[in-house]
Amino acid sequence: MNVYPFIEAEKAGKHNVTRACELMKVSRSAYYQHAAGRPSRRERADQVLTAKIIEVHAMSKGTYGAPRVHAELADAGLRHGRKRIARLMRGAGVCGKSPRRWQTTTIADPAAADRPDLVRREFTTDAARVDTRWCGDITYISTWQGWLYLATVIDLASRRVVGWAVADHLKTDLVDAALSDAIMRRRPASGLIFHSDRGCQYTSAQHARLAAAHGIRLSTSRRGQCWDNAVAESFFATIKTELLHRQPWPTHTAARQAIFAYIEGWYNTRRRHSSLGYLSPATYETARHTTQPENPAA
Repeated sequence: MNVYPFIEAEKAGKHNVTRACELMKVSRSAYYQHAAGRPSRRERADQVLTAKIIEVHAMSKGTYGAPRVHAELADAGLRHGRKRIARLMRGAGVCGKSPRRWQTTTIADPAAADRPDLVRREFTTDAARVDTRWCGDITYISTWQGWLYLATVIDLASRRVVGWAVADHLKTDLVDAALSDAIMRRRPASGLIFHSDRGCQYTSAQHARLAAAHGIRLSTSRRGQCWDNAVAESFFATIKTELLHRQPWPTHTAARQAIFAYIEGWYNTRRRHSSLGYLSPATYETARHTTQPENPAA
């Protein structure tokens, strides 16, 4: 605030202070607060809100940006504009983490039989009920003991990681372990679609036998189209940004334990997802879907 006009006005008398406030379009109380060195009511409210923002940001381990911080505060009854949240985050020097570009891990088998793409990039969460369409993929983790590989199965309706497995190899056993984990947990009805890229593990006869034994229809991306499996790729970008690329991993055991804590203790149950209206996958399933009644095979 430029106080020079007010200083001159105050010297001239109270009436001129009032007139100066009118000309500068500020209240007299704001002027006297500024002159006395006291923060305004708005500034005090911003200080309290900034403390809450920093608390939420720390709870997310530094990963939440303004949209998720805004949703977390709103859920706690603190309803403020997203632009205000973003402004205070900038002032406090805190920001979210942005995913890096995707990298392909699996290698396609040129001799594998073609399978249809049954998903066709229809990734909207309301396109189907939970446990009717899943997707899967593999990514890698660098450790001091060598490469570790993570295979996941994600429900396209709720974005929940319904099955996963880690191993020090890229054999078909890895993706079968992740799919078997999902089947055991969710017990889907016959006819579920499992979508993946054209990696040799997913197009193998071994994987096809596992799917057929549980009435699962296999679907694959088109050749050279990574966006056909965008949900799986997006999850890997997120877990790498928020966990795997933030520190070194001395052992396979340490990486496994961290992945377990991230998926089961954070991503599935607490992390807010933009495509779910900033609900977590578990909250979304509870609020919008009832998995067991829709699944007669359960």
